[in-house]
Amino acid sequence: MMKKGLKTVENKVYDNRELSWLKFNLRVLEEAQDVNTPLLERLLFQSIYSSNLDEFFMVRVGSLYDASLLDDNHRDNKSKMKPSEQLAAIYGRVRELIPIKDESYKSITKALEQFDIRHKSIKNLTKQELEFLEAYYAYEIKPFLNALIIDKRHPFPFLVNKSIYVAARLSSKSGVTLGIIGCSEKFKRVVFLPTQDESVISYVLVEEVISHFADRAFENYKIEEKTLMRITRNADIDVDESFDSELDFRQNMSVLINKRKRLCPVRLQLSKQVSDPLVKELCDRLELSKKQVFVEKAPLDFSFVFPVFDKAQDKKELFFAPQTPQRSRMIDDSVPMIEQIDKRDLFLSYPYESIQPFIRLLNEAAKDDSVMSIKMTLYRVAKNSKVVKALCQAAENGKEVVVLVELRARFDEENNIGWSKQLEEAGCRVMYGPQGLKVHSKLCLITRKSENGGSPSTSSGVKYTVQIGTGNYNEKTAKLYTDLCLMTSDREIAADAEEVFRTLSIGEVVETSKSLLVAPHCLQNKVVKMMDNEISIAKAGGEGYVGAKLNSLTDKVIIDKIIECSQAGVKVELVIRGISCLVAGVEGVTENVHIRSIVGRYLEHSRIYIFGSGVRKKVYISSADYMTRNTTRRVEVAAPVKDEEIKKRVLDLFETQMSDNVKARVMQSDGSYVRAKCDTVPVDAQKRLFAESYANVPTEPKPAVQEKKPKIASEQKSDAKTEVSSPKKACGQGSSGSSGVRVKLKKRKK
Repeated sequence: MMKKGLKTVENKVYDNRELSWLKFNLRVLEEAQDVNTPLLERLLFQSIYSSNLDEFFMVRVGSLYDASLLDDNHRDNKSKMKPSEQLAAIYGRVRELIPIKDESYKSITKALEQFDIRHKSIKNLTKQELEFLEAYYAYEIKPFLNALIIDKRHPFPFLVNKSIYVAARLSSKSGVTLGIIGCSEKFKRVVFLPTQDESVISYVLVEEVISHFADRAFENYKIEEKTLMRITRNADIDVDESFDSELDFRQNMSVLINKRKRLCPVRLQLSKQVSDPLVKELCDRLELSKKQVFVEKAPLDFSFVFPVFDKAQDKKELFFAPQTPQRSRMIDDSVPMIEQIDKRDLFLSYPYESIQPFIRLLNEAAKDDSVMSIKMTLYRVAKNSKVVKALCQAAENGKEVVVLVELRARFDEENNIGWSKQLEEAGCRVMYGPQGLKVHSKLCLITRKSENGGSPSTSSGVKYTVQIGTGNYNEKTAKLYTDLCLMTSDREIAADAEEVFRTLSIGEVVETSKSLLVAPHCLQNKVVKMMDNEISIAKAGGEGYVGAKLNSLTDKVIIDKIIECSQAGVKVELVIRGISCLVAGVEGVTENVHIRSIVGRYLEHSRIYIFGSGVRKKVYISSADYMTRNTTRRVEVAAPVKDEEIKKRVLDLFETQMSDNVKARVMQSDGSYVRAKCDTVPVDAQKRLFAESYANVPTEPKPAVQEKKPKIASEQKSDAKTEVSSPKKACGQGSSGSSGVRVKLKKRKK
């Protein structure tokens, strides 16, 4: 609660969620402009910016658009903006960002020409290059081209989400009509031009070729004007509202995926300014308003960067120097993982340290005679997942394997449906979580028989190994995202983990917990209680402290408690990569709050909570951001760090982030961000942490553990029967996430 008389500053201390996210995406775009970043990595950041914006429109803008139609009087609880007001602000801000993005791409492509990488304009091709394109069009494109005339006998076609088309105004003796040509579905996106020197990379995009030869697709018409266009469709469907009681949950998710492909458009991108009549016709056909139309000079879709990267692999100077996740000094490769965890807690910090020890834990558990069960929550996993393979192997070896697969993981639903089938085929028990609540926790519980048949420390002859993480069980993202992994045999943590799985198995959630913080009922309230304790200490003249490393901060209950902390004199330090609906440094309200954001080579994804100073410090790692969706509408887990060495490592990591003066941006009292001042030695937190991981590797590698042949019921060994590919993501610097606005509205189809 803000002190009396400070209500007038409410509009200064709260930021709108969507506008804050756009500030984050600008920070991503700034990395594309950073001349200290290798050129092709800058191009990757440009791609990430664009793919982030696609998802933002599909999820957040789509949700707000629905809300504006249903009840436009509903106001955001922080900025007090109505849905229509938020949409207007979003459209205006995105329009301001377009020239920045276009200029950034122009600058990158010009600089790449010095390294013989050229995105060529067709009008500037040589005679030989144009002849090559003529032949390429005739043999590789034209036979598969689908050009449509839109008139009374030929209705407007369904346009696929995020696909590129040529739109043309055509004239003939019978009048003016609209022509559409699809460019995306059947063709390779990048057309590499022949060169005499193999080190030279020249290319055009297939949509540019199709647009150039569009007159050949409409031979009996004159093209008055033409443009490339791309639509973004709403992707926000409420699973529970779309549920068909006649189908099981997995079948319902398959139906939902197909429905989402046909939801209404929320954005139209054009490659050039065209006449009002053409814009009006496209808007009328797509049921869009002109304010939802955006003209962009840079390519409309940046997924083309990956074939260019593949072609340019020999140009090492254009990429970051390779960095490899290192072996952890805490872990002995010659001793089984469970045996090590029984003796002390173990800890991994990705991508600085390898995920391999955790994979080894699963593989050893799958073969260990004493292991009775493995229980795990899966949200997103890698293609050809070693985690899934280990779980399948465990089930085939006679273990009880219980896996909660979150089918509602946005844009990974189809992959997770495939994984759930594969796990079931291997003999795993698969469940899907409570109705209305996503299970976002990263939790694994291994239960085994005690060799001594029970002792005071191992009641009932049972031992537990628990793993809690901040990120997904995904070997690929463990090399790209910063995340934390804690492995422990702590009895209190194990008891809480067991209760998490017990309640999930019957469609319920944890009501009370002793050691773990478990959302939706036992996380937000406990965080607030620990903040209250710091407030009491500060008011009594002590040193109150609250720290956190998060992806986003939107939970108003926690935000208001942070404000109360600041006003009581508690020092609050927050490292927030993405959204922050709280503005730091506002006099009389948040002057004791310091917020910074780090956007760099690796996606900052780990969550850390810190309460207290000195010896009082409590430290947690968590799967949950301080977002309402995480704290009250998901199953999330935060784990206390009890081991003093690990606690010091987590605090050192946090302090390193707080000292970053290279990639960090510091929030100002007006909600803007500026680069951290570098008045002393430059500190790039990610570079420093990687350097430390290299320095901490034992000089002599320890021999790998020689696994004993397990005594299992069946000697059958087989790999999982099917492979399920996860969608290729452009490193996903920031996800707009699931909608915070849930509405009961029948979606329009177009």
